[in-house]
Amino acid sequence: MTDEVASGDPAGGLPSPADAPPPPAERASTADWLAVGAGALGAMMATLDISIVNSSLPTIQGEIGASGTEGTWIATAYLVAEIVIIPLSGWLERVFGLRTFLLIAASLFIAFSMLCGFSHTLPMMIVGRVGQGFTGGALIPTAMTIVATRLPRSQQPVGNAMFGCTVILGPVTGPVLGGWLTENISWHYAFFINLPVGMALITLLLVAMPHQRPKFDLVAQADWFGIFGLAMALGGLTVVLEEGEREQWFSSSVICWLAAMSVIGMAFVAIGQIRATRPVIRLALLRDPQFSAVVIMGIAVGMVIYGTSYVIPQFLSTIAGYNSLQSGEIVLLSGIPSLLMMPFTPLMVRRIPIRVSVTIGMAILAFSAWLETGITPLSAGGDFAHSQLLRGVGTIMTMMFLNQAAIRSVPPEQASDAAGLYNAARNLGGSFALAGIAVIQDQRVWLHSRRMEESLSANSVMVQDYMAQQSQALGGTATALQSLGRTIQIQALTMTYIDLFWILAVGVVCVSPLILLLRPLPQGGKPVAAH
Repeated sequence: MTDEVASGDPAGGLPSPADAPPPPAERASTADWLAVGAGALGAMMATLDISIVNSSLPTIQGEIGASGTEGTWIATAYLVAEIVIIPLSGWLERVFGLRTFLLIAASLFIAFSMLCGFSHTLPMMIVGRVGQGFTGGALIPTAMTIVATRLPRSQQPVGNAMFGCTVILGPVTGPVLGGWLTENISWHYAFFINLPVGMALITLLLVAMPHQRPKFDLVAQADWFGIFGLAMALGGLTVVLEEGEREQWFSSSVICWLAAMSVIGMAFVAIGQIRATRPVIRLALLRDPQFSAVVIMGIAVGMVIYGTSYVIPQFLSTIAGYNSLQSGEIVLLSGIPSLLMMPFTPLMVRRIPIRVSVTIGMAILAFSAWLETGITPLSAGGDFAHSQLLRGVGTIMTMMFLNQAAIRSVPPEQASDAAGLYNAARNLGGSFALAGIAVIQDQRVWLHSRRMEESLSANSVMVQDYMAQQSQALGGTATALQSLGRTIQIQALTMTYIDLFWILAVGVVCVSPLILLLRPLPQGGKPVAAH
């Protein structure tokens, strides 16, 4: 062999490294994209059902004989169960295999949706909603796992954008879809709609996902301390937060037992972290400052997304007199920016520095909540239009990059653990928001009512003149007093909603400094994992 040939000289007939064509870019197959689509559809169905009952809640409560207090469990039962199952999804996926696990989850989700649709009592509805939460919660982190394992790094921004948009659109389209079905057909179809969607999901899973042999030997090796601990800790904590105010906190034996159960559950989780070879939830991931920051900011964003999608319909229904469909249409406004920005999100992830995007997004989220602190008892849906559109922009600029940072903060083999922990944190934020709303609403409505009543002295000439005019107009003193009571209640409730929006705005601002812990993603070119 000549020196020229050995050295790779072109004259020797072999191309030099400089002249050699670059290797072809790794591309996902059609089956890979169908799998990603199946994951996104499952996540969309699961997140949609979190809020689909929000605008039709008064109608459902009336038909199944539930009070306003009991009716909140129709919304929160789903979140409680979902929060428990999401961190367990990684382990269940390894036991059954991804396709089998998703097929079981999708099939049971359809069954529990039918149970909700046929419900005629509150216990029946709650059982159905808990079942929906357990099975639907499994569909969310597995979507991120599919993106991490089926797509090459260069195409993951597209897959993450698909997943992120479904997570964003689900909570905002839920109220309008549920409202439309309630007003035009029946609230039952807010659950029956999952039948055709679920069948489409099952078809995609059968076509696109390869069968994997189950590993039932993992059951014996499972982190049972962690499994039972998570169920006890997260379930007990959520119920304590939800029911604590109504049960007078620790003066109630039920709350005391649930709080003790939560503490014991946390201890079990800690034991599992030490003893298990592979803990059911890998809390060690939180040692990474970036991942910890992403989780905390995910909680805050979850509070804004789920909190506002619950509060706004309630305000429009109780104060402005909107029906279910009208309330849902206002909530849907925040989804318009998501639809418009969706085609550009992969490019945004590649080109915009993560700190810049998340900073802008968090600032917009805080500003949108602050705008809503100016509402009055005369406010209507149009008064929420600008804040809702801004919230949509802020959410997509924040969530797209947080999803990307969460999935890239860990090696691919730990993607399912990271996805479960991150999604559980985001939904835990939603649970905190709903529980906090119940607590704050009870306290602040009472406080604002008492303060207004104390300011209205019976000896005041102005009050006496007002009551005289109202008595004459309404036909009696008793009717005038009832009218005054309703006015005070409406004012107190409006002031309480203002308090809630203030808290959401301040909460976002408080976690914003964590943006400094985010590591920059590569600009342009092929993204790399951030370990």
